[in-house]
Amino acid sequence: MHIVDMRSDTVTKPSPEMRAAMASAEVGDDVFGDDPTVLELERRVAERFGHEAALFAPSGTMANQICLQVLVPPGNEVLCDGEAHIVLYEMGAAAAYGGISSRTWSPADGALDPALIGSMITPAGGFTVPTKAIAVEQTHNKAGGVILPYADLQALRGIADDAGIALHCDGARIWHASVAEGISLRTYGQLFDTLSVCLSKGLGAPVGSLVVGSAEKIARARVVRKRLGGGMRQVGILAAAGLYALEHNIDRLADDHVRAKRIAERLAPLGVVDPGRVRTNLVLLDLTKTAYDAAGLAKAAAEQGLLASPMGARKLRLITHLDLDDDGADRAADVLEGLLS
Repeated sequence: MHIVDMRSDTVTKPSPEMRAAMASAEVGDDVFGDDPTVLELERRVAERFGHEAALFAPSGTMANQICLQVLVPPGNEVLCDGEAHIVLYEMGAAAAYGGISSRTWSPADGALDPALIGSMITPAGGFTVPTKAIAVEQTHNKAGGVILPYADLQALRGIADDAGIALHCDGARIWHASVAEGISLRTYGQLFDTLSVCLSKGLGAPVGSLVVGSAEKIARARVVRKRLGGGMRQVGILAAAGLYALEHNIDRLADDHVRAKRIAERLAPLGVVDPGRVRTNLVLLDLTKTAYDAAGLAKAAAEQGLLASPMGARKLRLITHLDLDDDGADRAADVLEGLLS
């Protein structure tokens, strides 16, 4: 049986060209700071986002946690969406390793209310837990790849500046927002004190994320990375995959967006998705009015060769990616139409 794997855009395999770039990469010892391929990747990513420096990390979770520890001292708090990756899918790392408290605003399908967030900021004094950072997610995974509006992010930047606190972006799929909105990575980057950006979600690299920020923050980030066990040696073979992805796999994200929209339009008559909300590569199916729960539909789809990810009891997520072609997208729609009709 031919398997169509839409569980995530992390399931992609390096292309032959990417593997060739990895095999020929010049390497050094990154802990000593002399792996030339890593240094080049860090330089290029920092430049694209309009920041001074960047730091290669093995995972998006580690990159996020490095950023939080750089921005928020122990015993202080970060504000974020109640369905943010940093509080749902990172194993409580901010509290466990950073001594960081978190407080959340109620999820609203990824929408931002800058005024509400501003009202939640707690200044230092008394016996309160001071707010030191706000974290947002672009695009918003749990909300189905929703793009946070640039105007709202600008407003949030002003609120953070007025309060003297930092603004962090979990930018695992910020590449998708940039392509879909036509807003440059540099324009997005200038809004944030730190960003984490992922090379293995959408861009096709086998592993790796980067922390982006000022030279001073990245110097501190390097210490935190080492403390968390993220100091790596001849890692240029992985950085080379990231360099290849930057040069070849960003603009083509538009193809993934088209395929996701096509799947959504096929399934819209069944009442499980609004194609108007599908702007990037995530299709989030709402099964509330169907006979299936998410686990049951995922199991039934898998029996027909389609892999998808439950996102709660009644939501199923499909993600398009560079290893999924038009035939694969059509096959996914066929399977789900058959099961849900």
